[in-house]
Amino acid sequence: MRNEDHAREDGPGGRTDEATDTFVTHRNLLFTVAYEMLGSAADAEDVLQEAWLKWVGVDLAAVRERRAYLVRITTRLALTRLRTLARRKESYVGPWLPEPLLTAPDVAEDVELADSVSMAMLLVLETLLPTERAVFVLREVFGLDYDEIAEAVDKTPAAVRQIAHRARAHVAARRPRGTVSPAQTQGALDAFRKAVETGDLQGLFDLIAPDVVLLTDGGGVVRAALEPVVGAEAVVAVLARIAAVATLRPARINGCPALVVDIDGEPDSVMAIRIDDGLVTGLYAVRNPEKLSRIGEEAPLGR
Repeated sequence: MRNEDHAREDGPGGRTDEATDTFVTHRNLLFTVAYEMLGSAADAEDVLQEAWLKWVGVDLAAVRERRAYLVRITTRLALTRLRTLARRKESYVGPWLPEPLLTAPDVAEDVELADSVSMAMLLVLETLLPTERAVFVLREVFGLDYDEIAEAVDKTPAAVRQIAHRARAHVAARRPRGTVSPAQTQGALDAFRKAVETGDLQGLFDLIAPDVVLLTDGGGVVRAALEPVVGAEAVVAVLARIAAVATLRPARINGCPALVVDIDGEPDSVMAIRIDDGLVTGLYAVRNPEKLSRIGEEAPLGR
């Protein structure tokens, strides 16, 4: 069958040809690349749709390494969208947080992947320039060689090495201090949840750092603090108000233990934590309803 005949059906779900099989095989990888670069599942899905449309027009016989080729297409499209998102974020109401994703247990088992998609790490990646972010993600998370990355970001391998070095240093200076195991994170979260639910204010003060920062993302759609809430006393006061009207349930969000905050039996927000030196130093609460639409289904993350 000719390539033209293969391309008559729309989208990867309705095709069984070779191009579709290849795309589906690598879809989770491509989604994860796009999501780690953009922090938005909705935008990552849009990038994948664009990547698919480009992929079906490719002569597969001329492609030496299909996985690398698909990653290159996805990266270039994500870079273009990332620059558009930067302009959008400039007018965003209040703090912007990545879109939280419900993840399967196997994501948590891949420690490097779970760390790379954690809310804390995605916020660190937000401080990188677009090309730095792409290089860091492709090199540190997915292990691509410098030649492959160079093709994806339209730079020389030598330039990519320099960018990678700069990005690693930038991330190292801002990522959580020390390694925190999933068990330690889960333990801290369980204690945090119990303290909030029981109104144990002293317990909360014992768990959180004096300079803890709470970020709440309402996107101008629902009520949320428009500036970071800083300091243990201010954060505990906010948590006490939440406890009076909400229930907290554990969930695996972005590969890490987190909490879903329910009000009247419906998800109101998702709260992730950052731990440094055994204390909670960051709380990230996403309330924007547009970012909570996927909380009921596991996200297709993978390497």
